[in-house]
Amino acid sequence: MSDALLPPTGPRVAVVQHTAVCPPGRVGDWLVAEGCRLDLYRGHAGDGLPSSLQGYDGLVVLGGEMGAHDDAAHPWLPGTRDLLRAAVEDGTPVLAVCLGLQLLAVACGGRVEPAPSGPQLGVRPVEHEPAAADDPRLEPVPAGAPAVHWNNDLVVEPPPGAVVLSRSAGTVQALRLGARAWGVQFHPEVDVATLGLWADADVAAGLLEPVRAAERLADVAAADAALVRTWSAATRRFAAELRTAAGLRHAAA
Repeated sequence: MSDALLPPTGPRVAVVQHTAVCPPGRVGDWLVAEGCRLDLYRGHAGDGLPSSLQGYDGLVVLGGEMGAHDDAAHPWLPGTRDLLRAAVEDGTPVLAVCLGLQLLAVACGGRVEPAPSGPQLGVRPVEHEPAAADDPRLEPVPAGAPAVHWNNDLVVEPPPGAVVLSRSAGTVQALRLGARAWGVQFHPEVDVATLGLWADADVAAGLLEPVRAAERLADVAAADAALVRTWSAATRRFAAELRTAAGLRHAAA
């Protein structure tokens, strides 16, 4: 296990990080500000995973450039899917971001495929489904609020029992599984500096034209204040669930 993000008290959250350039970012900062302790498990750095979520009040699974089925090259992915499945089954609060959403979907019987129209890059509006109106986490997010996408794959078939909360261009943008597991295709944690690393990598690999990369980064910079306002509020809702879970865990100890 890698270094923990302090404070040392409050709800304990296991965070699975798949690549150095996809850290917890703003979501991590907001959770720490709400009193949470984040234990980072960095698959790319050779960290193991917790054998279970016992002793944890929540689970965050971040994004990465790999696919949800790329187990041979990224051997921690099967264990991550196991943790997600267990969290859904036992009601542990979950936030699964981009690849995290895809792993959550696959773990619970859904299907993920490459986006048929190519990568989704930049700012897209949140397009709520009716179920989002009273959803515990997305209720404070107004329809049309900005969200940052940077992905190649999509959930094309939600898992059985999933409640789809948001779609973008007909594809799943956010869903809820069980009582407390949320997955989002977008990146509430990202800032312009981190996104610039992703854009530079795509340009260097010949996957993105420099002009288009600059346009997408400018769009994110222009939306930054709204992004912070929107996703900090949603993260505070998650933190409130984590505090409740921590209280129940301590009461049962």
